[in-house]
Amino acid sequence: MALYVIKATVNREEQVMDFISSNAKKKHKKIYSLMHPHDMRGYVIVEAEDMNEIREAYQGVPYVNGILPKPLKIEEIEGMIDQTVAQQVNIQKGDIVEIISGPFKREKARVTRVELGKEEAVVEILESAVPIPITVKIDSIKVIRREGEEENIDAD
Repeated sequence: MALYVIKATVNREEQVMDFISSNAKKKHKKIYSLMHPHDMRGYVIVEAEDMNEIREAYQGVPYVNGILPKPLKIEEIEGMIDQTVAQQVNIQKGDIVEIISGPFKREKARVTRVELGKEEAVVEILESAVPIPITVKIDSIKVIRREGEEENIDAD
């Protein structure tokens, strides 16, 4: 097995991974994992038996711009893997969070659902007149209060 790097259109890496995964299952290709490190925009790392397996899996996939000719050494991406493994998710349904990035930055919201497999949470903005569920990445929110915790209110 080896690691290879696929060049993809920036901000389309997730779609490329979905297409390749789907094709690999349909065509019974020996692709073992797909990864898109957040700090490597425009690239998808694929673990596979060989480069030909990957080429056949990404054949016809939109947003793929090719594959780097040499396999990647695990040491080159070890730091990226360690960061994602070490990250503990401590977000629960009912938590009050602050959105720290994206179009709703600095808004406070309540968590209605957490999807750890996708690393996403569904939240509802607190100051919104009508509660609208918004899906955000877990790393773009931070917990500011747990459900059941009393908010500090200063008495006059």
